[in-house]
Amino acid sequence: MRAFALPIACSVLGALLVAAAPRPLEELRGFSARAARDERDWEAKLQAIPSSDSMRSYMRRLSARPHHVGSPYDKANAEWLLAQFKEWGWQAQIETFDVLFPTPRERAVELVTPTRFVAKLQEPSVPGDPTSGQQSEQLPTYNAYSADGDVTGPLVYVNYGVPADYEQLERLGVSVKGAIVIARYGGSWRGIKPKVAAEHGAVGCLIYSDPRDDGYRQGDVYPQGPWRPRDGVQRGSVADMPRYPGDPLTPGVGATPGAKRLPLAEAQTITKIPVLPISYGDAQPLLAAVRGPMAPDAWRGALPLTYRIGPGPAKVHLRVKSDWSTKPLYDVIARLPGASAADQWIMRGNHHDAWVNGAQDPISGLVPLLEEARALGQLARQGWKPRRTIIYAAWDGEEPGLLGSTEWVETHGDELRQHGAVYINSDVNSRGYLLAAGSHALQRLVNDVARDIVDPETKLSVWKRAQLKQIADTDSAERRREIRQATDLRIDALGSGSDYTPFLQHAGIATLDLRYGGEGGGGIYHSIYDDFRWFTTFDDTSFVYGRALAQTVGTAVLRLANAEVLPLEFGGLAETVGRYAGELKQLLKNSQEQARERNREIEEGLFTATADPREPLVAPQPEEVPPHLDFAPLDNAVDALTKSAQRYEQAFARAQGDSGKPLARPEAQALNALLIQSERTLTSADGLPRRPWFRHQLYAPGFYTGYGVKTIPGVREAIEERNWKEADDQIGRVAQTLTAEAALLDRATAAADALAR
Repeated sequence: MRAFALPIACSVLGALLVAAAPRPLEELRGFSARAARDERDWEAKLQAIPSSDSMRSYMRRLSARPHHVGSPYDKANAEWLLAQFKEWGWQAQIETFDVLFPTPRERAVELVTPTRFVAKLQEPSVPGDPTSGQQSEQLPTYNAYSADGDVTGPLVYVNYGVPADYEQLERLGVSVKGAIVIARYGGSWRGIKPKVAAEHGAVGCLIYSDPRDDGYRQGDVYPQGPWRPRDGVQRGSVADMPRYPGDPLTPGVGATPGAKRLPLAEAQTITKIPVLPISYGDAQPLLAAVRGPMAPDAWRGALPLTYRIGPGPAKVHLRVKSDWSTKPLYDVIARLPGASAADQWIMRGNHHDAWVNGAQDPISGLVPLLEEARALGQLARQGWKPRRTIIYAAWDGEEPGLLGSTEWVETHGDELRQHGAVYINSDVNSRGYLLAAGSHALQRLVNDVARDIVDPETKLSVWKRAQLKQIADTDSAERRREIRQATDLRIDALGSGSDYTPFLQHAGIATLDLRYGGEGGGGIYHSIYDDFRWFTTFDDTSFVYGRALAQTVGTAVLRLANAEVLPLEFGGLAETVGRYAGELKQLLKNSQEQARERNREIEEGLFTATADPREPLVAPQPEEVPPHLDFAPLDNAVDALTKSAQRYEQAFARAQGDSGKPLARPEAQALNALLIQSERTLTSADGLPRRPWFRHQLYAPGFYTGYGVKTIPGVREAIEERNWKEADDQIGRVAQTLTAEAALLDRATAAADALAR
């Protein structure tokens, strides 16, 4: 699902931690000296196994036919995956769920005035690309979970269709009430566009890929190059997943046969207005017919026309009608039982469903997972046994809305609360640099693993390559110095857009999302051209970065599964939360300054009243300047967390420092039990305001960003929405959460001290 072609937000391992002395290369966190030597031997064996040729053959098989949810090849792929896991020695099964998954029956987009034009809504096959011609099996171009509707209205161009764009329309005196809006892909997740349009009174929404962002402005288009051709269309879900992902009819519970289901009319995540995606070939005649004000410079794409806003005189007819039946999901779940701590689970997942053939999304990320599983199976046949249970999953239904992973997490919630230690996710994979995001207690683990993996092109460690990339991309001499001196690179926070969401933000399980990227590029995302021919021509053509991902994640899984003490570290977490608290203070200050500036514009007559002839003239009103918020409870909690993290680190160092003692002693059991609960402690059973499914207090997808993360979301979004009482309440709630985390770390410190004795 992750939007790969349009960069919404992922830096190469982020910025940096405070400089510290480098760690000894022979040391492995969570391992005594002898256990570390054994672990290094097993890791070296694992890293030698993944094969680029194997991954090529897996991709050819899995992407041979369209395999969307409910299709015959989706089930066939699941059964093939099951057979592979069993062949490699895993205990494997398919878990099924029945979910609401609408597919289109009727679609129409017509320009009815001032001239007539009928959109094709069809992607043509490409000579020489055999799977692009499988039309009878392909899902049509559409947006899943769009409301049915048959509407006609004047067309208004709204740029990316995010809240800031509607603020600009307000400044220009343009209303979308009763109109059909046309927005370009980018700027936010696609589901935000119809959501915001409906809130402003629009009756329909079209989303197109502008060649400036995703087409010939970026380079040659397919098949000559990797970019989106004129008639290429990005399918995708528009379910309101920032409320909750998964089956719209079973929020919070697994979509099993006996589950209570909401009536369709009560499903909160289905759009309020009809929406369809279109190509830039279909969008061009529509946009060319729009008049009204010139679009601001930043709104202008690369089509050969004058970008105007409207409304009208272009009038568009939009019709969407879907089959709202349920479809089966096939989650493939494989296990290697743990030898001495089987009740602690290390989990790894990537999805197997696609919108069409899906070579890049998701198969480029799934084939490294398969090589990891094959490698771990080989190690097991050589006598290795994991300390903890390892669970590998190939999820179904990720593309429509994280369906397979969410339903599995909701079904197994009680077990996960007891046993879930860490989840590692991937999705797409490409050429380039290691990209990492997730729970900041795992930040050190990522850095340690990255130092041990060789980049296939430069032959540097992937950690060093990421560091050098940051140095090259930074203008500030001070920043370059910081990068060179830092011990660890910072990992990004997770929003949404892939299967990590239910594990981290609902179940409270420490989570990582790992992949390579940054040097690939292309515009075939969610189209019929995302296939084997495109990937092997324009992306990781020799699968060397697929091999690197298998080595990276396989090493992380092995290390987590074998560690005598889970290698979580909380100094990076405390530093990160302190930075987030500083950002909140700056956000409030910016909001205060913006309110004062808007009021000044109103006083000076620079803020235009609504001028749409369909609307009464409304004079703009002054804004309330945001009040002072008391951040002292949050600051005190961050300080407590920082000190507790420092105390734990000192106690853990004492426990690990005696090379003559194994760490795997009875005292370690109590410590590991506390560490497993550390991420859970950062959640609240009540969840976030107006979306209780999301429980994590530090990371969530933004209500108006979709994929993009909001850190300390309860406070941040209350400030953004100017809900000052809620902001004050949420500051207190987050402070309590961090104080509880500090208290848990103090208990972990006592357990580590007992281990040190």
